[in-house]
Amino acid sequence: MACSSTYIDLERCNLIPLSLSTLSSSLSPRLSPSRTLIRLSSSNSPPPLLFGRTFRLLPTTYSNHRQTILCLADSQSFGDTSDIQLTSCNLLLKERLESEAQHKASQLKKRVVFGIGIGVCVGGVVLAGGWVFTVALAAAVFAGAREYFELVRSRGIAAGMTPPPRFVSRVCSVICALMPLVTLYMGQIDVSVTSAAFVVAMTLLLQRGPRFAQLSSAMFGLFYCGYLPCFWVKLRCGLAAPALNTKVGALWPVLLGGQAQWTVGLVATLISFSSIIAADTFAFVGGKAFGRTPLTNISPKKTWEGAVAGLGGCIVTSVILSKILSWPKSVLSAVAFGFLNYFGSLFGDLLESMIKRDAGVKDSGSLIPGHGGILDRVDSYMFTGALAYSFVKIFLPLYGV
Repeated sequence: MACSSTYIDLERCNLIPLSLSTLSSSLSPRLSPSRTLIRLSSSNSPPPLLFGRTFRLLPTTYSNHRQTILCLADSQSFGDTSDIQLTSCNLLLKERLESEAQHKASQLKKRVVFGIGIGVCVGGVVLAGGWVFTVALAAAVFAGAREYFELVRSRGIAAGMTPPPRFVSRVCSVICALMPLVTLYMGQIDVSVTSAAFVVAMTLLLQRGPRFAQLSSAMFGLFYCGYLPCFWVKLRCGLAAPALNTKVGALWPVLLGGQAQWTVGLVATLISFSSIIAADTFAFVGGKAFGRTPLTNISPKKTWEGAVAGLGGCIVTSVILSKILSWPKSVLSAVAFGFLNYFGSLFGDLLESMIKRDAGVKDSGSLIPGHGGILDRVDSYMFTGALAYSFVKIFLPLYGV
């Protein structure tokens, strides 16, 4: 009978556990370290005799906590196990549940506070555009690249492949950070990416005992962490056609750029970012409220119900903002833009989940309190920038104006 381990106070409960263990005060800070604590574990064949006395198996199941406490009650002291009072154990378990609830509430509060702060900063950076936007993106790219190559070197992934040398990983991280800057300066990135890939490949080939896994992981790192984010620079800074129909631009202060500040690239970036945020929010809320059917085993917490809610929130946000910002003109274009943003964000999220799953970690890092690493926050944006830029540049005539 399998169960999760839990802890009770032996002195208060008068129960004999199936296995004994000492609990450090760091694991349970609310309990006095001077007390004797025991660890209960499952056993398929509990011994009927212990210390020369007969004991009976006493299972207690807490369905809300998904734990089963297994212990042995002294049959000589108690005539019937139904007479055993587990009040003390229940109180202790209640304390632990309250402690976990407080911890989750604290994490949620920290997540909300830092999320709002990040959102405000990102909004200001997007509005500023130009070098401000590009430098901020380059910093995020560098941090994300460092996390990616650390994941590649982690025990879960490195056990099945040979990761690139550490100095190659650092060089690749620097190259990824330079790609957005080169994109802004030159207007395109293809030649630079090809040159960087050639240099990295030659460096790996000159290493002693090169492995194809080293080359593939390094090349994918350049593509995933460096090349893809450059499309946000091309979208925000490259599409400089004025959004003439945007009423917000007419009211925009002259000191902040006036109506000329509101370009198609800015409007498209704001709609895309907002749609992705709405998709993540609606998917989380919908999954919590209605989630029943798992979406994929790559990310067990995602459900089809949450995915549908996220898609709906993304499309609705795209349509509403298109009406406010008067871009794109038709509702059909706004709906298509919402579809594209959602599937790009979902694919990016699942891809990063696959990398973390292979690495055997929950978060890509710990850079952002309450949120994990930078890749945990920007995974939905990785492929969306390229899709959004292609949609605006190719499928919408005259940049959608």
